[in-house]
Amino acid sequence: MSASKPYIIGLTGGIGTGKSEAAKFLASLGAVHLDADAVSHALTAPDGEALAPIRAEFGDQVFHEDGTLDRQALADITFADDERRRALEAILHPRIQRELMRGIDRAAEEGAKIVILDVPLLFETGMDALCDETWVLSTNTETQVARVMMRDHIDRERAEARIRSQMPNEEREKLATQVISSERPMEKTQAELAALYQQTLKRL
Repeated sequence: MSASKPYIIGLTGGIGTGKSEAAKFLASLGAVHLDADAVSHALTAPDGEALAPIRAEFGDQVFHEDGTLDRQALADITFADDERRRALEAILHPRIQRELMRGIDRAAEEGAKIVILDVPLLFETGMDALCDETWVLSTNTETQVARVMMRDHIDRERAEARIRSQMPNEEREKLATQVISSERPMEKTQAELAALYQQTLKRL
């Protein structure tokens, strides 16, 4: 492996599995954290590059009067209809991938050893092809539902629709290099992540 290319760990997990917390913890250990959700948010923030194509595809119904994106309205449409969700993904995913590739290039220039590529739809978008290995955060569906309801202030039906819109946990786990349970106290999950991270550093 050339010294310039960082080792890329793809980190993923279904909604409500604790992936974001895991990524932040790994960043605290020294990894460079590239966050697909943060990129998506920037693309859809005021003056974001994705707003015009989203308006062209979904119309004014997914925008507030001040021109900002009504994220809840867009979520309600896209989580209820696979075709509409794919239309949104076709707008966002190529742009997100481009920004993440730029982030990897920057990390290489800065001499980073390990990059955490934090992507909710890592396998679905084929972005696992960029990774040297993949780590999946996993928990049972009931825990996921409870966490999503609490985090997003939505009812069970909406939470279940969001979970169903993603790849099932079992499929994700089959594709992963490492499966890390978040069905336990956070300190236990963090201890496993820290051990895996140190093992990876040693291998490099």
